[in-house]
Amino acid sequence: MPDRLDIEVRESALSPRCFARPDAVARIGLVLLSTDATTEADFARLVGSETVRLHSNRIAFENPTTPESLARTGPRLAEAAADLLPGSPLGSIYFACTSATAVLGSAGVAAAIHGVKPGVPVVTPVSAGIAALTTLGARRISILAPYSSTVTARVIAPFAAAGFVLDRVTCWGLEDDRDMARVLPEVIVDEATRAMDPASEALFISCTALRAAEAAAAIEGLISRPVVTSNQAAAWACRGLAGLDQPMAAAGRLFARPFVQP
Repeated sequence: MPDRLDIEVRESALSPRCFARPDAVARIGLVLLSTDATTEADFARLVGSETVRLHSNRIAFENPTTPESLARTGPRLAEAAADLLPGSPLGSIYFACTSATAVLGSAGVAAAIHGVKPGVPVVTPVSAGIAALTTLGARRISILAPYSSTVTARVIAPFAAAGFVLDRVTCWGLEDDRDMARVLPEVIVDEATRAMDPASEALFISCTALRAAEAAAAIEGLISRPVVTSNQAAAWACRGLAGLDQPMAAAGRLFARPFVQP
């Protein structure tokens, strides 16, 4: 191939009016585990719109899901967050792992991300779940989780520390988050009805890998009480931070309530 073609290339300068403002749309960053097969679809359904754009980056994660493997996500958070649209404003960043957040602490997650993205609101499944349950007025709750009992114990600890009464906690003993993502929504609906204690005022379903967000409204129809899931609560929080407040009945009772920054 010749080094150059005998064709004149014309350069035409664009005026500033040709460019959208950097803040023309709200941008939400998603930091996902490398094995996450669910969060992007949940957020596309619950948050993505003409006025909101989603931008994701992934960090390495090695199964099985244990406190040790979850702790190893901590040092990887900053690099993943830094590579989310460098130089562009973000309305929020969501770290999509409930169990890793429970191990690292929501404050620890926020500190790692703020080291490279100062001032950007950080949402975790735990912080969003606590905010959602508080907004719904629930203090007595049941929790359903797919993990081992060891990991489940770490996940429920911040809810107990936040003052919630845990009437019933159910876990399935799964150790691979790819298996968690393969649990059918209809199975989640069936299991959720059994996980709900009669005394509880709401049900929290943990794990961003579970397809629980798409099952929340159906579960509420059966148990007649609010259901909060990891990705559903985080999507609700990120929507609120982006200025979206339109109710979404298909997403559950939570989406009829406005998000208030804690």
